[in-house]
Amino acid sequence: MAQKAWGYRWVILFIVWLLYLINYFDRISVLTFLPYIQKDLGLNAVEIGWLGSIFFFGYAIAQFFAGFLADKMGPKKTMNIAIWVFTAVTFVTGFVRTFWQFIILRLALALGEGNHYVPAVRAIANWFPMQEKGRANGYFATTWAVAPAIVPIVVTWMSADLFGGAWRPVFFVLAIPGVLGIFLLWKYMSDTPREMLEKGKMSKEEYDLITSSIGADAAVHGKTYSTKIFTSDPQYYLFTITFFVLLMIYWGMTTWISTFLVKMHGLNLKTMGFYASMPYIVAFFAMWAGGQVADKFFKGKMKMVTIIGFLGCIPVLYFIGQSPKGDTGALLFWLAMGGFFINFPWGVMQAFPSVRYPKEVVGRAMGITNGLGQFGAFISPMIAGYLVVTLPDGSFNFANVFIFWSALAAVASVAAFCLAEKPVDHSKFETTGQ
Repeated sequence: MAQKAWGYRWVILFIVWLLYLINYFDRISVLTFLPYIQKDLGLNAVEIGWLGSIFFFGYAIAQFFAGFLADKMGPKKTMNIAIWVFTAVTFVTGFVRTFWQFIILRLALALGEGNHYVPAVRAIANWFPMQEKGRANGYFATTWAVAPAIVPIVVTWMSADLFGGAWRPVFFVLAIPGVLGIFLLWKYMSDTPREMLEKGKMSKEEYDLITSSIGADAAVHGKTYSTKIFTSDPQYYLFTITFFVLLMIYWGMTTWISTFLVKMHGLNLKTMGFYASMPYIVAFFAMWAGGQVADKFFKGKMKMVTIIGFLGCIPVLYFIGQSPKGDTGALLFWLAMGGFFINFPWGVMQAFPSVRYPKEVVGRAMGITNGLGQFGAFISPMIAGYLVVTLPDGSFNFANVFIFWSALAAVASVAAFCLAEKPVDHSKFETTGQ
């Protein structure tokens, strides 16, 4: 019996969301344990920066392949490859013994996880009508709020209470959700609404609702679009710059937050887990609110939401770095504010390609943008490693790091202000496929 008209696209969105949550569990766990991995492997601040950064180099490279794979093979097959790879690498991480072994594993994890994000965005582009894209992308974006919010708490609890403070066994356990994700993808995922319509799992009313604003499947009508539809558009490069800076701020802070809390503020394992989660607990609501505000108050426009987010980051990031040791109340407040403003623009920003360009090129457009953006995520933790000041007692001072990220937010505010948002003329880029 067919699903009700509201139904199956939300099932798809939930599956995509859950799979990406599992993806984040694997990568955030490494970052959470960095101060303890540092001690175990005898690493200095610069080596920690490289260990955090190298993941994003591999992740950036993978984005360029992921976009084309998602458009040619389909989201489901591409995500299946990704999950198999990052689940296996996560398990092996528990055996790492040297800095260079860890570097190799971080690159392998990046190549696996790097083929997951763009297919997920493409799946949403395939399944949601234009008037729901802001909300759908905003909901999906909560994965990178929910995961960093719960992962530090869960994995530090597992380490402290189940494994006597050891971090290695945690990575063996984290392979289990990956296996679950493989099953869910196989059982419930579909690349296009037409597939589920033909299987009787969704209604014709829902299919018509979806295709009324985004068009039917390209394979059915033979309609394709040249990549020039976005590569020749100056707004695409302005958007990419803004996305590049957002990733620098987000992943720079996410990479270093546990080390910042342990080495600058002296927090213990469990307390660090809670404080490291705070920005992302708030981020969940910020991402949801960003999509709602864009759709309901700015009529689907991302520009104002993005500007608000970056302008708020400027003072907040500065004050996080200036929080004195021992003033845990102020530290918690500024971490929460940082979580809000950094994450407020996320959902609407990733919706930009699906608003401006036809869905047939969204995978390629977002793949290239995210690939370039991940180089920002690559250089930010590394730069931070050189900006950290090591004090005589072995603790770290991060004031310069947060000033750097605050300055980046000012740059992104200007770029976002210059964005123009309306669909490009599709007709001159349209070609006929086979």
